Amino acid sequence: MYLKTNSDVSGYNKNKDEQILAGRLSDLAKTCYNRNIPVFSGFLNLNEQNILNSLKNEFSGICILLDGGYEYAERRIAVFLPYEGYDYQLPVSIIKIEADKRFADNLTHRDFLGALMNLGIERSLLGDIIISDGAAYAFCLEKISGYIMDNLTRVRNDYVRCTGNCVLDKDFSPSYKEITGSVASLRLDAMISLAFGESRSHSVSAIEGGLVFVNGKLITTNAYNLKEGEIISVRGKGRFRYMYTKSETKKGRYMVVLNLYV
Repeated sequence: MYLKTNSDVSGYNKNKDEQILAGRLSDLAKTCYNRNIPVFSGFLNLNEQNILNSLKNEFSGICILLDGGYEYAERRIAVFLPYEGYDYQLPVSIIKIEADKRFADNLTHRDFLGALMNLGIERSLLGDIIISDGAAYAFCLEKISGYIMDNLTRVRNDYVRCTGNCVLDKDFSPSYKEITGSVASLRLDAMISLAFGESRSHSVSAIEGGLVFVNGKLITTNAYNLKEGEIISVRGKGRFRYMYTKSETKKGRYMVVLNLYV
């Protein structure tokens, strides 16, 4: 087996933060291999996940997964395992944060995230925050769950109650709006335009500008053809899932169904 050392990855990318992350991921991979134990990173954003994916070929002899605690997670933990099929327990807790129901509908994802960050918590310790039925479900590393439970008492101007060790239903999925429309092709730029109601040129600019990820991988070519079930994230816009193609018209256009997460 060969694993890159920090010096090996020092020239990895164009910015110092990415070099540091590449070195840290390399260290985690080596720990997994040398000690034959599962090792976990903090939560990674989409760009950080893309860096991991670009390095996977350097980490032979171990299994590497991305897991955010549920199927549709955007922020995910890099999981380094001694071998494929290794049974592991993700070190993640889910905290339910509830405000008075009279005011809960006015609280947004930004409000809950801001309240958590104001506790001095690093972003890498926090995963997705899901808003459902007036409450927020915050994914976090187990080691800070107690701190959050003890210290998070208000979100914006509203008092909140925290409940730890929550379990999501196995069939849970984020809230979404179904979009049905026709596209000339299954190309990435066409699907983004349909999902967000933008011009093709705006979609192409987002792709070429490094703002678009498909299943956590950076895609920079607008000619990429989507496959059913893939999740597309556009920074600053949101994300959607290409569900299926309903039919093909006589003029060769495709009627597709997308789930736009809200």
